[in-house]
Amino acid sequence: MNNVRPAQSEEFKVSGFQKSSVLVICFLLYMINFMDRQVLSAVLEPMKMDLKLTDTQAGILQTVFFLSMALLGIPASYLVDRWSRRKTMSLIAIIWSAFTYVTGLGRSFVGVLLPRILVGAGEAGYPAAGTAMLGAVFPREARSRVLGIFNASIPLGAAMGALLGGYLSTHHGGWRTPFFIFAIPGIILGILAFFLKDYKTVAMSYAHGKRTGFLSAVAQLFRISTLRWVYIGYAMHQAMTFSFAAWGPAFIMRAQGVTEAKAGMIAGVAALTGIIGAPLGGVIADLWQKKNNRGRMLTPILASFVTAVLLFLALILDLKGPGFALIVIFGLFAVMGIPAINSISQDVVSPGLKGVAWGMGGFVMMICGGAWSPWAVGVISDGLGGGAWGLKAAMMILCLFGLVACVCFWRGSRHYPTDMEKVRKFVLEAEQ
Repeated sequence: MNNVRPAQSEEFKVSGFQKSSVLVICFLLYMINFMDRQVLSAVLEPMKMDLKLTDTQAGILQTVFFLSMALLGIPASYLVDRWSRRKTMSLIAIIWSAFTYVTGLGRSFVGVLLPRILVGAGEAGYPAAGTAMLGAVFPREARSRVLGIFNASIPLGAAMGALLGGYLSTHHGGWRTPFFIFAIPGIILGILAFFLKDYKTVAMSYAHGKRTGFLSAVAQLFRISTLRWVYIGYAMHQAMTFSFAAWGPAFIMRAQGVTEAKAGMIAGVAALTGIIGAPLGGVIADLWQKKNNRGRMLTPILASFVTAVLLFLALILDLKGPGFALIVIFGLFAVMGIPAINSISQDVVSPGLKGVAWGMGGFVMMICGGAWSPWAVGVISDGLGGGAWGLKAAMMILCLFGLVACVCFWRGSRHYPTDMEKVRKFVLEAEQ
């Protein structure tokens, strides 16, 4: 393996206030990140009618956004490891917020598409930067719990994006207004991130002294069996959940005949339960890991299976009555496995690859699942004649990928203990 200085979490000394500052700013930035992602879904139906788009074109807006994140996620996460966490976080937050504002100026399909690509480019490296910072600040035994708190910002941001986006669109000037307003806090937090305490960059090199290049770092990741299966499992899980995140409010508007404000409220409440699901999943993963050396890998298996079943049943019921209750519980389980997946990506790699390990996870997830699922839903919907039925059938088909995710996570769990032990021995050798 490579030569490296001691593990970051052991040598990066910060005060209690500095730890809290890192967690709060990372949390808020991730929340804004998901507000800016989800706002397009909240106003997709009125935007679609205003710009005269097909379901396929509307799906492409989401898919190209995610693809831009995927393509730039790895270089950005490599920059996190080799340059600076705080500078990367600051720069990308300002970029994505500026182009969120520009999205609201769009007057055509291309006029919205191009700035959304650049929003995705700006958001590309943030999960890796935030995960690496928190993984360094907090000790290993608390990692899943801290990342559970961090990932609670995902449902909170998604919920606020849906709720506020729908409300602002309905009552304050139409679908463009949320893009203008949501840009402001991202720029402010991006500036604050520049002043966070940062850990010193860890130099990675081979035993003969040659530094590890980008391609060599990627090759190392794919030699880790656990990561290969986790990456694909994560992709399958997100293919399922992204389909609803992208199209849920539009489906509710079509199926129930309500405004974007009401549809945003329903989707937002469902997303809001993830605030409980993410920290709860982190606690469950840590406790399960103490009793079973594969516990963290078992957590996303449970979460993916329950998520698939709940979404399928809720769609059958058009999210009405019991269907609404099911989609609320769906929001809890949809994010429950993510803290464990985050932690696993850090558990089985050496310290100098922590950022790029999570960045590669995001890349594989987008390319193999998350990015194309909104487009796939749009294509299937148009093929079935569109309307509420087209969207329902398309999202129900994508529920099957949640079951594929369970199989992938189970396969990864067979390698997880061995891969963790390799890293533990490597760090001990490096410290001697």
